Amino acid sequence: MFSGSAHRDLAAEICGHLGVPLQPATVRRFANDCLEVQLQSNCRERDVFLIQPLAAPVQEHLVELLLMLDAARGASAARVTAVIPHYAYARSDKKSMPRVSIGGRLVADLLVTAGASRVLTMTLHSPQVHGFFSVPVDHLHALREIAGHFRAQDLAGAVVVSPDLGNAKAAAALARMLGLPVAAGAKERLSDTRVTITSIIGDVAGRT
Repeated sequence: MFSGSAHRDLAAEICGHLGVPLQPATVRRFANDCLEVQLQSNCRERDVFLIQPLAAPVQEHLVELLLMLDAARGASAARVTAVIPHYAYARSDKKSMPRVSIGGRLVADLLVTAGASRVLTMTLHSPQVHGFFSVPVDHLHALREIAGHFRAQDLAGAVVVSPDLGNAKAAAALARMLGLPVAAGAKERLSDTRVTITSIIGDVAGRT
């Protein structure tokens, strides 16, 4: 297990839960702003896991992960799994206008080219992103953990609401686990940071 700099606390917690050591890795920045990554433990014929969510600054952490993958492959690792709890480029899953790139697919290709033989990620923006990868993908979700958290709360008069129709299936699954009704919004995106809900499908009046 190695961690990039995106979330070392998460990596340490994962290793603590599994009872395995987090191996040291260093990231060095040269005077020309290029990065160099060194994995400081033997990887030869090992099953290597690289933990690096693509959190802000996304591009910095993505390049770190690509360099870590290349380092592990070059060190003769038997298998290299990229553990990416947050796959930021999953939102770029289709062409919304002419002459734009599909970033989710491009980043998937980069990860595989750099040396990923498996990817473990959570709650991708849309199911088709799974298909962008040419290597196996473990696509996890946290619905059971979320349901376990809310079962300890007072859910009288509550309703599970999806902000848009794309997440209605997941919202319905959570609602079944909690024994609650479900509703969904009709969302219109105005800009990258502004959305509006034009209508609600389902009964939410007077509910939490």
